[in-house]
Amino acid sequence: MTLPHGFSISTMDQGEVSTLEAWAADEGWNPGLQDLQRAYQADAQAFVALRRENQIVGGGAIISYDGAFGFMGLFIMHKELRRQGFGTHLWHWRRDHLLDRLSSGAAIGMDGVYEMVPFYERGGFQPAYRHVRYQGTATGQPHADVIALSTDDFAEIAAFDGAYFPAPRETFLRLWLGAPGTHLMGIRDHGKLTAYGMARPCRTGFKVGPLFAESVDDANRLLDTLMAAIEGQQIQIDVPDANPAAVSLAKQFNLSEVFGCVRLYHGPAPELPVNQIFGVTSLEFG
Repeated sequence: MTLPHGFSISTMDQGEVSTLEAWAADEGWNPGLQDLQRAYQADAQAFVALRRENQIVGGGAIISYDGAFGFMGLFIMHKELRRQGFGTHLWHWRRDHLLDRLSSGAAIGMDGVYEMVPFYERGGFQPAYRHVRYQGTATGQPHADVIALSTDDFAEIAAFDGAYFPAPRETFLRLWLGAPGTHLMGIRDHGKLTAYGMARPCRTGFKVGPLFAESVDDANRLLDTLMAAIEGQQIQIDVPDANPAAVSLAKQFNLSEVFGCVRLYHGPAPELPVNQIFGVTSLEFG
């Protein structure tokens, strides 16, 4: 498809990122209050707009983690332009532009809704496993060995996080962890970090993500303490169904499945310790 006269695609400005955030909220995606702006600060080239004249009518994110790994998310078209080929054109443009931003051979990840998986497969992506969103009301008990972390612990957190993500993401992570209203916690065993997680405020309630732990017991105590910190609030957590222990843990806290999508990769799927991932960082940014 060639775009009609008056249509163009290029990088968003910060105001357009706010428009995309409002669209995501209207779609019921309940983004974190700081999610998009923090990602924009980390990678100002990560947000792409389809415009008609000077008006944004579609968009999405194509974040690059130092050229070593990319992630596509937040793919939204204005309702009046859906099913007319514009979305297909924008999606392929985003994929190709992100590939140009990455090192040769670097993979791209994305989370796609079930009905779109055949389209993404035709675009070169292969399914890996599902991410399932569990939701409920936070209720928990604090545990003495679960401690508050801060950006003062950043070097330790970033080193631990590196085992659970396909590429280093220090710039993104520093901004993500430091967002206002975030509860950031971890567990140390003999001075070594063995788990960390955070709950961040959203349009409605909180989302937990990431939640990485070397053992189910650590994940349980960490989630219990995070829940206690936001007692009574709506909580959402996105867990890989390839980790049955994560699914069981979500159900143990009386959370119910409300949404699901498929994690897909273009290029080699990264080898991650999925059995230690109890909550993905973000369906929009990986």
